[in-house]
Amino acid sequence: MSRMARWEPNARDRLVDAALELFQERGYDRTTVGEIATRAGLTERTFFRYFADKREVLFGRSGDLEKGIAEAISGAPATTSPLDAVVGGLEAAAAAFPPRRDYRARQRLIAAHPELQERDLIKLASLSSAIAEALRVRGVSEPGASLAAEAGIAIFKIAFERWVGGAQPRDLPAQIRAALAELRIVTGSTAAPTRRNTSKKTGTRAAD
Repeated sequence: MSRMARWEPNARDRLVDAALELFQERGYDRTTVGEIATRAGLTERTFFRYFADKREVLFGRSGDLEKGIAEAISGAPATTSPLDAVVGGLEAAAAAFPPRRDYRARQRLIAAHPELQERDLIKLASLSSAIAEALRVRGVSEPGASLAAEAGIAIFKIAFERWVGGAQPRDLPAQIRAALAELRIVTGSTAAPTRRNTSKKTGTRAAD
């Protein structure tokens, strides 16, 4: 046991994997912190070194996400627009995400438990605040900073859901860029692409 306490490789990921396995096997409500630690081959003390409670197993990387996005926004060229700076931050953070082996199960768990949905909303609100603050530090005034931050959250949510769903063979940064492109279309920032067919009767081109 003393050896385990001194050397705990990948302890955070092991705890997350163990928790998700148990949540699916036993149910979220019936799973205890002690059982998660045991399944991971660690101690409860190690668990609480990384997470405040079992809910945080599903949201434990939100602090790293906030920090990574804020740093990327801060490092963006001065000529970068607020929204592009936010999206650049999202892409940079997304590139560092662990493999998505557990995200679909995570999303199902959150959808099935109101307390987890509430925690998810709190984490997203915190992320939005962190993004807005990073923009204000760059000199972006209000309400522009908050608007760009909220737009970034919407882009991230849509991109993440598509990525987890796996319907399209894109990585998360690519899904973020695609969501941004669609946002620009619906806001009129970019013209929507049109398809054209050649009419055999008139010989003219007509939009579909």
